[in-house]
Amino acid sequence: MSLRSFLLKRLIYTIVLVFFIIILNWIIFQAMPGLQSGLYNILANPRRTNDAAYQHLVQLYGLNKPPLDRFLDYVRNMLTFQFGFSYQSGEDITHEMLASGRLVNTLVLIGSSTIISIVLGIVLGILVADRRGSSADSFWVTTSLTTFSLPTFWMGTILILVFAIGLHWLPPGNVVPFAWNVPGQMPTSIFVQFAVRLQHLFLPALTLTLFTYGGFLLLTRATMLEVLSEDYMLTARAKGLSKRVILMRHAFKNASLPLITATALSFGGILGGAIITESVFNWAGLGKWLFDAVLNKDYPVMQAMFYIIALCVILANFASDVVYGIVDPRIRYE
Repeated sequence: MSLRSFLLKRLIYTIVLVFFIIILNWIIFQAMPGLQSGLYNILANPRRTNDAAYQHLVQLYGLNKPPLDRFLDYVRNMLTFQFGFSYQSGEDITHEMLASGRLVNTLVLIGSSTIISIVLGIVLGILVADRRGSSADSFWVTTSLTTFSLPTFWMGTILILVFAIGLHWLPPGNVVPFAWNVPGQMPTSIFVQFAVRLQHLFLPALTLTLFTYGGFLLLTRATMLEVLSEDYMLTARAKGLSKRVILMRHAFKNASLPLITATALSFGGILGGAIITESVFNWAGLGKWLFDAVLNKDYPVMQAMFYIIALCVILANFASDVVYGIVDPRIRYE
């Protein structure tokens, strides 16, 4: 199978999977027992008791349409990223997601911590695999297992207690200081703004990095140890190649396929946000928005977020399949 045929096959599979996710997302939310109560709470709001407001809400949420028409409208809206209106705020969900800064805040937090975790975990995994059985190997494996096992809310709370409340070195969370909401209090210098935002970003990003890097370290170490035991690695050493060439050009390249999957899935869940971490640090991102939507039974927001998360994971898997076919040509001939 050629590379073009391989990519076409994966693309068709991805498109079918997207439509399956759309249908499944519709079925799940239609089957939720609290859906009708959520609609009732919105329509029975004391501020919306007059007939005109009631009819407007019924028309806004499509409650006056038959189920088939509502389903077709839902499929069209999902494909065009028009997710409807929030129960709580009444605002357009897509506009609220973009204009409020939640998307940017999540991309900054999850993106920075994910990149640092991947780089740190892979580099340390290569180093400890080359020094198997040493004290450094035992230390980093034990440390990564510990941080990987600890819950993020516990690590976040400890970091807040030590660095924010105890030492007063860093703010306890929030994207920006509350004083910035007051007109005239926001610093004019872009460097000051960047430094302040970086201070607020440090603790939540550190929490996610400590929790995530251990998985990449352990995975890199396991795949590297498997490759380093192969016969062709002994041949590479017999040729007199340097350790750096052996580790990076020969060992890591052949051990990178599982890491490609792990990296793709990490970036695939980036728009889902870090629900627990964002809640602990009061970080105004998509994760905290989804958490608030669950508490308030804001089903349109939940439906939109679940669809976006699933779509990102599907696209990440498609990207990993493409990289697979490029890195290892044997895959596309299977």
